[in-house]
Amino acid sequence: MASEPPCAPGSPEAPDKECEVQPPLVHSGDIEHPPQKLPRAALVRGYGRFHLSIVEAHQAQLLSRLDPLEVGKRSLPSEKHPMPEEKFWGDQESLSKIPFKIMKGHSHIVSSCNFCVDDTKLLSGSYDCTVKLWDAVDGSVIRDFEHRPNAPVLECSVTADSKRIIAASYDKAVRAWDLETGKLLWKINHETFIASCKLSPDGKYVVSALDVDRGICITDAENATTVSHIKNHHSRSLTACCFDPDSQKVASVSLDKSIKIWDITSQATLLTITKAHSSAISNCCFTFSGHFLCTSSWDKTLKIWNVHTGEFRNCGACVTLMRGHEGSVSSCHFARDTSFLVSGGLDRTVAIWDVGEGYRKLSLKGHSDWVTDVAISNDKKRVLSSSKDRTMRLWNIEEIDQIPLVIKYKKALGSKVKQCEVCDRPFSIYESDIFSETVTKCVFCRMDAKDLSAEASSSRGSSLARECSPATDD
Repeated sequence: MASEPPCAPGSPEAPDKECEVQPPLVHSGDIEHPPQKLPRAALVRGYGRFHLSIVEAHQAQLLSRLDPLEVGKRSLPSEKHPMPEEKFWGDQESLSKIPFKIMKGHSHIVSSCNFCVDDTKLLSGSYDCTVKLWDAVDGSVIRDFEHRPNAPVLECSVTADSKRIIAASYDKAVRAWDLETGKLLWKINHETFIASCKLSPDGKYVVSALDVDRGICITDAENATTVSHIKNHHSRSLTACCFDPDSQKVASVSLDKSIKIWDITSQATLLTITKAHSSAISNCCFTFSGHFLCTSSWDKTLKIWNVHTGEFRNCGACVTLMRGHEGSVSSCHFARDTSFLVSGGLDRTVAIWDVGEGYRKLSLKGHSDWVTDVAISNDKKRVLSSSKDRTMRLWNIEEIDQIPLVIKYKKALGSKVKQCEVCDRPFSIYESDIFSETVTKCVFCRMDAKDLSAEASSSRGSSLARECSPATDD
């Protein structure tokens, strides 16, 4: 049975001396939200996020002690030390030299975090029923969006142009605001609980992963009308969904361990990968090319799937990232150029991965509770993480390759950096590898080359392999 990791402010995972910044708190009014026991459908989503076993969902006597979603019935330990007024960067640990800021302003679990407005602002959603906009420079709260939800906020999302944001909450509603003015644009009420919601990069669509009907609902972001509602898309409750960079496909993952990709134009399932992980899949994200999809799981691993070529649509060839987290992985996010990947876990750490060679580059420690979400700035210089400890952390990783711990780890692995002859992307390779001198392409170009080779050797009917599976286009 999974249990909640203890808070250990004095442990190596949480340094004793932290240079923390406390921005001013912004209150939306003295509104008290009475304790409420959330329905089972909401709890299932919570387990998808926080790694409580499904068996516990049927043991009502344990929910009051273990369920992190019981709003008002339990709270995190209060801060023992007052925060200094000075606002400055601080070092995480002696060998890491990773500067960070601590953003405080939420009174409950921070469930979601995003960069926006050219990385100058931050967006967060929380179980305290608020959605906040932050200044990324001084850590202050700029806006507490009005017409706040009546229940914990599960996820928030922002368009690529930072003009519009949405948030899904446990009151079965999705709300949209104008980011600049803070005006509420619309509110959609669903008949079932919402497990996840995302805005398409072009701002035209909203996808919601629905719990009870195990489906996805695609909504027009302008007039809030339903474009598609696919019920029973998965065999068990969904945990996350996301759009591809072209805003034409939706990936969804589920407690049933499967991955599905839905095409908005053809209204068909393009890809189904069953048993993608050995346990429930918690989250997913596309690369900015749309060729690859990363999934994170309760099985403590992340996998990168080639979803672009027809050859792998049935077997889903992938790269597995292991030994990065000691517990379930809750979230994942690719850098814009796919040079690295960031993940958050229930072990309270944020892992930075070298995608090309599939190893953990660095583990960022400091959160005192589960990491719920992660994001990467467009310039790749900063990583944002949110946590059950009611805070966000803004990590400065601009000099990550120069810090002693990373250099030491690279030397221990005997790795060297080469440049891909196809895409010019730098990638690492181990000197101990007997093929190190012959490898001239990064992992993505090698996977693409393998796909092309397989297609060339296939029969003339290979084009059929590119059609939708299990559904086909008419």
